[in-house]
Amino acid sequence: MASDLASKTCTPCRGGVPPLSMDVASRLMEQLEGWTFEQGHLAKSYHFSDFAGALEFVNRIGAICEQQGHHPDVYMTWGKVSLEVWTHKIDGLTESDFILAAKFDEVPVPNQSKTAAAAGEDADEAEDGAAEEFGGGEEAEDFESEEDFDEAD
Repeated sequence: MASDLASKTCTPCRGGVPPLSMDVASRLMEQLEGWTFEQGHLAKSYHFSDFAGALEFVNRIGAICEQQGHHPDVYMTWGKVSLEVWTHKIDGLTESDFILAAKFDEVPVPNQSKTAAAAGEDADEAEDGAAEEFGGGEEAEDFESEEDFDEAD
């Protein structure tokens, strides 16, 4: 779905303006694909079949952010990129947030497949399990010095 929003340019927020009302934000949301409202932010996740595809996507959207002078929070892990967009200066949403999201919707998503999207959830669970297994907790050894580290080898 092409959006009129994507043809617009982000306007820098100088602060002191109220965030969009939920009514206006909901109408703008109708022009986006797959975005949700999460804690007053726009949020969307993309799933990829590999690390390189996720990195390529981040680089493409990063170029858009620099061009627009508007920067979301970008979270990247193997096979997954999650974005949160909002206007930090007012801790809320402005039209520019929706413009940026619409521009992201036009970026081709490399190495994405239906299986990658389904695997994304499984990968999240696997990562959580690995974090529990290797993340330390009470069973992890604490290394006090370089000598302790050498002894562990």
